[in-house]
Amino acid sequence: MIRTTFATITALLALALPAAAADDFIASPTLRASVTVTSDVVRVGDLIDNAGSAALIPVYRSPDLGTTGTLTVAQVLSVLRAKQVIGVMTGDLKEVQVTRLARTLANKDLETAVASALERRFGLGDAANITVTFDRGVAEMRLDASNSGALQPVATRYDARSGRFDVAFEIANDSNPAPTKLRFTGTAIETVEVAVLTRDIERLDLLKSSDVALERRPKAEVTGEPASRDRSVGMQLRRPMRAGTPLRAADIVKPDFVVRDQNVIIIYQVPGLYLTSRGKAIESGAEGDTVSVLNVQSKRTLTGVVTGRGQVTIQGASQSAPMAPAVEQTSSLKRDEAPAPVDTAALLRNLVQAPASPAQIAEAQIPQARVSQAQAK
Repeated sequence: MIRTTFATITALLALALPAAAADDFIASPTLRASVTVTSDVVRVGDLIDNAGSAALIPVYRSPDLGTTGTLTVAQVLSVLRAKQVIGVMTGDLKEVQVTRLARTLANKDLETAVASALERRFGLGDAANITVTFDRGVAEMRLDASNSGALQPVATRYDARSGRFDVAFEIANDSNPAPTKLRFTGTAIETVEVAVLTRDIERLDLLKSSDVALERRPKAEVTGEPASRDRSVGMQLRRPMRAGTPLRAADIVKPDFVVRDQNVIIIYQVPGLYLTSRGKAIESGAEGDTVSVLNVQSKRTLTGVVTGRGQVTIQGASQSAPMAPAVEQTSSLKRDEAPAPVDTAALLRNLVQAPASPAQIAEAQIPQARVSQAQAK
């Protein structure tokens, strides 16, 4: 009896196994909530899983490149029934979103491609300095996602006089042996980055940061070396200039610290001595320039270096020649003898009344130096 029961159970299990395997293999078609397509049509296999032999049947036109469309579940089921696709599981879905993939070429990408095709050709420079303008405004361009290749220029024409270009490109297509062809026309001009005045500037005005802005201008408009913004701030112009004018390196100069006919301070300076006197500038000069000034007390014309605003310094000649060796070579003092005291009052009187030259200042301070200079001559 037990053997008979066991045999019966075994037979039932054997019959049940093929049915279970069949259920596992044949899954129910299920509607997708989100669909992504690359072609221009939506097929049954795009909308539902486990579509079987009906997967390649087209049912909708795809949305525009790079866009997403929405379909209600009722609409989808109605279309599927018309194609003899039934028994689709929808769950709790209310709508289906369909997105068409695309390759987007932004306007900047296209400008860069054209500039690269023209780079260092037809008398143009680097691509980064070429400004491209298309004949028709191109915000962006969308291509089928199968166009995965790079933009390859195959024909390039350019007129240097007018700046007109005509460039043709090809893009490799994954789904088509023939490449996709694109063609663009417009103008291309080489530009330079230059400092531009934001307001009218007079000759003696110091350029402030707010007075100068950076702009790209056609290279043909800027003759000579363009001035950088950093180099321009704090400088003066060689002549008055109007707002919007691009600056060249030749247009700017160091600011005048001394202006002609200006009252200045004259500084007489040698090692160990520092005197000042009133003077009047005979010519203008920037810091470090050599200018002539009039000593208003002695009525003598002197030459000095501009060292500050309203300040001209006359350096002693002794600064260029070390003093200690000169004393040792020319002094007749014995080792134990002390040098004669310097007549400070006479020295001051001599400098203020008529210091004709820096050499005289050095002579007044150290008489022995005169003998050394004479021997050198």
